[in-house]
Amino acid sequence: MSLLEEIAKRRTFGIISHPDAGKTTLTEKLLLFGGAIQEAGAVKSNKIKKGATSDFMEIERQRGISVATSVLAFIYKDKKINILDTPGHKDFAEDTFRTLTAVDSVIVVIDVAKGVEAQTEKLVEVCRMRNIPMIVFINKMDREGKDAFDLLDEVEQKLGLTVTPLSFPIGMGYNFKGIYNVWEKNINLFSEESKQHITETIAFDDVNHPDLEKHIGEEAAETLREELELVYEVYPEFNQQEYLDGQLQPVFFGSALNNFGVRELLDCFVDIAPNPRPKESDTRIVDPQEKKFTGFVFKIHANMDPKHRDRLAFIKIVSGIFKRNTPYLHVRNNKKLKFSSPNAFFADKKEIVDESYPGDIVGLHDTGNFKIGDTLTEGEVMNYRGIPSFSPEHFRYINNADPLKSKQLYKGIDQLMDEGVAQLFTLELNGRKVIGTVGALQYEVIQYRLEHEYGAKCTYENLNVHKACWVDAEDESNEEYKEFKRVKQKFLAKDKQGQLVFFADSMFTLQMTQQKYPTVKLHFTSEF
Repeated sequence: MSLLEEIAKRRTFGIISHPDAGKTTLTEKLLLFGGAIQEAGAVKSNKIKKGATSDFMEIERQRGISVATSVLAFIYKDKKINILDTPGHKDFAEDTFRTLTAVDSVIVVIDVAKGVEAQTEKLVEVCRMRNIPMIVFINKMDREGKDAFDLLDEVEQKLGLTVTPLSFPIGMGYNFKGIYNVWEKNINLFSEESKQHITETIAFDDVNHPDLEKHIGEEAAETLREELELVYEVYPEFNQQEYLDGQLQPVFFGSALNNFGVRELLDCFVDIAPNPRPKESDTRIVDPQEKKFTGFVFKIHANMDPKHRDRLAFIKIVSGIFKRNTPYLHVRNNKKLKFSSPNAFFADKKEIVDESYPGDIVGLHDTGNFKIGDTLTEGEVMNYRGIPSFSPEHFRYINNADPLKSKQLYKGIDQLMDEGVAQLFTLELNGRKVIGTVGALQYEVIQYRLEHEYGAKCTYENLNVHKACWVDAEDESNEEYKEFKRVKQKFLAKDKQGQLVFFADSMFTLQMTQQKYPTVKLHFTSEF
């Protein structure tokens, strides 16, 4: 098959939402419809039920939340679908932001009862900045929740989207009868008894046909007709180009837990979602159809298999064909590397692949060569942009709780920081190690993984820091910069890449420092 045909088959997307909106459950059901798994797992599982496929880390199974982005792939209707299931919890937002650089489109999951929540707003803002095409899935329709029109208004106002419903619910909660599929012009009926199966799909070109009453009853039929009339009048007609440009967002209703409305979402997604898209680098825009391979690292995961202590770098292929055992240029290190066992993913299951195409995510075994944001090419010197480190909001000293295991502790910290779980700073004054994270829950994850994956124990001490800023001096030899370094010596540290970082204990200190030393620039992201 030619490169162009392979590109046309690919659909790579991320699923984002606030915690508990049903993101991981939706991922499971998409896999189920794609025939990739035989039985869907529950996120909050007990011993008897099967756990969720995408939550494969031990701590995820215990907590019932996703803490790392997982990659899943399957074939559906001759299209290769790559899903990235992201953590919803705000403490792991950095992982999600980075993942959004690797997807071509996004499905936003919203809980029918809670509506649009804070974390969803942040993530959607990132998608809007990058004009990523979005489909909205309103989940948990079998529970009591907000009125469909109120929800659509909320999505438009809070998220700043222009929506058009491509399916519409018939009732809700106890009165939930099913869904009218506007896209395919049919009705899917829901029955309480056989929740795991959709009872029947009935083609319905004309909702004014009297047969409608036979299936859903008079009252529901009347309401549906009125609501659909309103939908056609109020909301714009679906236009694929506007969706691809990020200006129009289709909305689907359903219940992922009961497999309801998921197939409609998947069928429509396969038809309308974008193929792999061009991506901007620091020198030019790269088109997926180019013959030469390029790709970038958007995630690193240590110890996917605790027995082998392996580290995998996740690479999104942007252009050309990635071939096994072929030397490629690691741009930052300026050296050629070749990979004998590149992996394709199915959550924690991996298989070796000989060739991968634009849109695919490949896992490369890494002995410490990669860091997040690295670019691989066939020789061209360029870097893909937009994968920064964010300024952390929580800071703690890390101490070794078991002096006999200091080697394991430092190795563990080193590898976990490469994953981008958190950031490590070393104070200039006394060399003490400080860990900075976006969310407090990260500290528990680090402590847990250090103990269970590296056999090392650590304790934390609080550190009063408001913000960490990367220091960028116009001229390092001028007097002002030297004075800044002398006066602020106690508050300076180096990050893992050796860049100078300033710890400000309050917003006031930050403003005063900027006024006093105007030639010293302070940045909130590491990519300046």
